[in-house]
Amino acid sequence: MSFVVAIDGPAGTGKGTITSLISKEMGLVNIDTGATYRCVALYAIRNNIKIEEKEKIIASLDNIKIDMKNEKGKQKVYLNGEDVTSEIRNKDVTLIVSQVSSIVEVRTKMVEVQRNLAKGKDVIMEGRDITTVVFPNADVKIYMDADEEERVNRRYKELQQKGSDMTYEEVLKNIQIRDKNDKEKEVGALKIAKDAIVIDTTKKSIKQVKNEVKKIIKDKQKEIQHRIKVYTPRPDTKWKHFVYKITRVFLKLLYRMAYRVEKVGEENIEDNKPYIICANHINYLDAAAIVIFTKRKVYFVGKEDLCRIKIINWLAHVFDCIPIKRNTQDLDAMKRCLKVLKENEVLGIFPEGTRNGMAKGAEVKNGASFMALRTGSPIIPVGIKGSFKPFTKVTINYGKPIDVTKYDKNDKNSLDKLTKEVMENIVELTK
Repeated sequence: MSFVVAIDGPAGTGKGTITSLISKEMGLVNIDTGATYRCVALYAIRNNIKIEEKEKIIASLDNIKIDMKNEKGKQKVYLNGEDVTSEIRNKDVTLIVSQVSSIVEVRTKMVEVQRNLAKGKDVIMEGRDITTVVFPNADVKIYMDADEEERVNRRYKELQQKGSDMTYEEVLKNIQIRDKNDKEKEVGALKIAKDAIVIDTTKKSIKQVKNEVKKIIKDKQKEIQHRIKVYTPRPDTKWKHFVYKITRVFLKLLYRMAYRVEKVGEENIEDNKPYIICANHINYLDAAAIVIFTKRKVYFVGKEDLCRIKIINWLAHVFDCIPIKRNTQDLDAMKRCLKVLKENEVLGIFPEGTRNGMAKGAEVKNGASFMALRTGSPIIPVGIKGSFKPFTKVTINYGKPIDVTKYDKNDKNSLDKLTKEVMENIVELTK
């Protein structure tokens, strides 16, 4: 599994410098995407292919093999087995690389090359379309920008240090041309991805930008580690089953003493059939009430944020609850929910999505209806009555199963119609 940091932005914003520093300090593989286009440009120059000869440039792609290696802490670029690390930075290559990269077929091929170079690695990549085309699902997306004057000064000093003979005026003109070409490309145009973090580097030192980028990456790594910890189910072992039974008995006794829980209509839940339990959500304790009092095991869906609390995370794993990231298309959670139903188990969901959602006027979610229509699983509406105040009565009222096969799953209105029927039943069961 790869961890991808993607950085986009125009020339001279410091992308290359920051990418190199972050790569060394955080152990990420630095894949210079711009170098892949420079290799194509260099090949064209070496073989006397003019920039106007588009078809010849496209045909040459079959003869180009690009590789990158880290040698003694420095990245080396190889074109057909030859080290061209320095040569691809010369004046002639720089003058035509933007035009070469504007050729659709070249971009398509280089995107393939870049993805292959990153496969199975923790990488950091910088370029013009990394966050939008090459890795649109990158773990971290950053767009770096800076004023034109600042960018020209930086690029001019950089080229001087590398022994380039380009004048300041040539660098200025080159950057202006590249900016225009990059933003007007038919494919892979330079633009800010919707979910990218924008960093203006104009008045910031390299150290300041580096630390800012490092923090963004570290925060994302922590978030991913948290999601792995939360989303990875604990293996089914004898010990887990023992802990499940003991914990369930203990919590059931506790609930009976505190809330005098009463069940009504539980006979509506048959054995060895898949069901989706949909209940009203009045208190943070009601999900546990359904889980520990329903005669069959219920795999309840709950918001991921709660699992940041250690005891809740532990209980969620013991009872095989399914964490979900709200207000997103959480595919991991969806897959686990569908797996539960396909194995003829019982899934628990709060359609309101939040406590007292109906009273707050919150939009009812269609997730339960979607999964019911997709799998044909009946929905059991449940009405929970009570305040969950100590020593008061709480009633769990199980309604009759709703046969979802009467709805046409290909009808776009079926989701709303089924959800409406479910909520009407829940309301009736709470009276």
